[in-house]
This record gives sequence, structure tokens and C-alpha cells, in this order.
Amino acid sequence: MKVTEYFLATRQRRDRAAIQEAWIRRVMEMPEEEERQADDRIRRWARVEEADGKVLRVVLLEDGETVHNAFFDRGYKP
Repeated sequence: MKVTEYFLATRQRRDRAAIQEAWIRRVMEMPEEEERQADDRIRRWARVEEADGKVLRVVLLEDGETVHNAFFDRGYKP
């Protein structure tokens, strides 16, 4: 999985450390929703049942392969 330096830095945060790489890959491959940001980064969301049904947001660079950010999105509304 390709990642940015920013992603590696944010993975050190306590609230992000529990997010498993397998969950990120699942959201990348099978998102429930996708949106392109104004800067061409791509947001993808999917519910993670193993994490008590929380919704994981994964932000990818414009190449669609490099993970820039991943976090549980408490404000997500489908």
C-alpha cells in the first residue's frame, strides 16, 4: 500500500493507531461512497463492522492508489 509521509505521521495518533490496514484496503477497493475533492484527492467511505460499525473515510491522492489519510468519520451522512 502506497502512503504519504502525512499518513505515516497521523498513524502515530492514538485515535488512528487502531485502524487496520486491511480495513483501509477494503474501503479503497469497495467504497460505499466516493467523492472527488477540489484538489483532485479522492474520498472514499465504508462502514467497518469489526469497528462497531464505524464509518472509515480514506483520502487518496489523485492517483487513486496513495493513501493520504484514514480516520473514522463521525460526521458522515450517506
